[in-house]
Amino acid sequence: MAVTRTFSIIKPDATRRNLTGAVTKMLEEAGLRVVASKRIHMTRDQAEGFYAVHKERPFYNDLCDFMTSGPVVVQVLEGEDAVARNRQVMGATNPAQADEGTIRKTYAESIEANSVHGSDSDENAKIEIDFFFSPDEIVG
Repeated sequence: MAVTRTFSIIKPDATRRNLTGAVTKMLEEAGLRVVASKRIHMTRDQAEGFYAVHKERPFYNDLCDFMTSGPVVVQVLEGEDAVARNRQVMGATNPAQADEGTIRKTYAESIEANSVHGSDSDENAKIEIDFFFSPDEIVG
């Protein structure tokens, strides 16, 4: 397997509960290395742009409201097959269906407030990383 990069967001429900370090620890213990990280308060424009793919879905406005409701931590993660590894440690979107020991099973409050986001493909990882980070902010 090749070393690749993926994108991660620690969502407002997790930052509100001071879980940034605990979530990052789980990512690192899964073999992912944080090569860029910043705590931001996502603007409405950023949320709408980032989640534009969901614009026609009924949950779009609620998702944008949630993602702008408090600080988030955006991160670039690096490791062997980073997208798949991150998705495995995150667990299923619905925490009720997530495996024991995953971030969402451990920390998510609900399917909406599920503590983390992660890229679903290498192609989307590049798009998502470029959305929030300039190349000089990524220090591997």
